[in-house]
Amino acid sequence: MSSSTIKINDFVEVLDDAFSGKVIKIVNDKAVILTNDGFELSFPLKQLIIIGDGSALNKASNYSAIEQSKQEKVVVNHHKVNTDKKSRKEDFVLEVDLHIEKLVKSFKHLSNFDILNIQVDTARGQLEFAIRNRIPKMVFIHGMGEGVLKSELEFLLGRYPEVTFKEGNYRKYGLGATEIYIKQNPNS
Repeated sequence: MSSSTIKINDFVEVLDDAFSGKVIKIVNDKAVILTNDGFELSFPLKQLIIIGDGSALNKASNYSAIEQSKQEKVVVNHHKVNTDKKSRKEDFVLEVDLHIEKLVKSFKHLSNFDILNIQVDTARGQLEFAIRNRIPKMVFIHGMGEGVLKSELEFLLGRYPEVTFKEGNYRKYGLGATEIYIKQNPNS
């Protein structure tokens, strides 16, 4: 079909582009289309081709039809009892970034020994905070580097019997993180 036969309410696709939608206005040699994503875009008529009657596209892009189908899918059950005893605290993960630039304003004057002490002291304080507040999981983000901080953290974590740890989630943190799990003591 040629571009001269394009009329308002036709469903069109843009040549050489990934847009399609419904023609809502034609001005001179340009058409304004309402895309499937809800945007109004203007294209020259010669760049558009008609894509069928658009009835399926019309149903899919009709906002009220989508809302109506959502409403039909909602099933109200007033007798449902919440069996999840999980607290928000169990969902919470305390993430502590131990990179020195996140801990102090200026570190240019600090020696490597001073930097390591600040990082380990921060880790110890945050770990004890998590234990006191019964936070079951935390993550230390230490970076890759030469592994000195990671070794110090492993030594520190080994001194707490209620703590287990492993490499952090690679997808989320990369190689430079350690996940810590704190066993909850029901007697305390």
